[in-house]
Amino acid sequence: MKPREHFDRELQQLSDSIMLMASRVEEELSIVLAAYERLDPTLASVVSDLDRQVNKMRFEIEEHCILLIAKQQPTARDLRLIIASLNMIVDLERMGDQAKGVAKALRHLHGRPRGSLPPEIAEMGRTVLEMLRTIKVAYANRDIQLAQRIARQDDEVDKLYARAFTTVMYQLASSGSPEEAENEYEVLRIAREFERFGDLITNVAERLIFIVTGSMEEVNIEPDVAQN
Repeated sequence: MKPREHFDRELQQLSDSIMLMASRVEEELSIVLAAYERLDPTLASVVSDLDRQVNKMRFEIEEHCILLIAKQQPTARDLRLIIASLNMIVDLERMGDQAKGVAKALRHLHGRPRGSLPPEIAEMGRTVLEMLRTIKVAYANRDIQLAQRIARQDDEVDKLYARAFTTVMYQLASSGSPEEAENEYEVLRIAREFERFGDLITNVAERLIFIVTGSMEEVNIEPDVAQN
């Protein structure tokens, strides 16, 4: 096998590893979203095991990237992929941390009526899950137009968070005890974790565009993309 063919195979393995890591994070998010919608902390407890897998994968991929730079002679395009991958795995690991944060907060909400929770929070969770699935497809196909759609979805998550924040602040102000206030704080914490999740996916979308175009730009909503 020629050196370039071997290197291309190594780069493909790197991309495959990132896809696998993203799939583990998607599994984490799917579980905590279901746990939130059911207010089931038992279901959320399995997230810790998945998060340990995600953390382990992050360091394995990081080591792989370092070896590729040290042992090979990457071109500028190759370096874009490797450096962007190093950033992506950090964001993916942080997404796992956000999912774990939701799981921890759910322990305080056991027994609370589901109807007392702002509906925007569950919608935030569903939207960021869709965003994660979208960026996986965009990454697999190096589709920058699909990556651009992430901005529109993240904007919607921010709007949902603003509405949920207002509702929770109102409920927090009318809390009758420290326990009730702490409960409301945990609800707000979950909303914040989902909101941050959307930001991290947007970061990955920006890195994907950098891989393809060589330009590091913020993901913006483009009218022609938003209308598709």
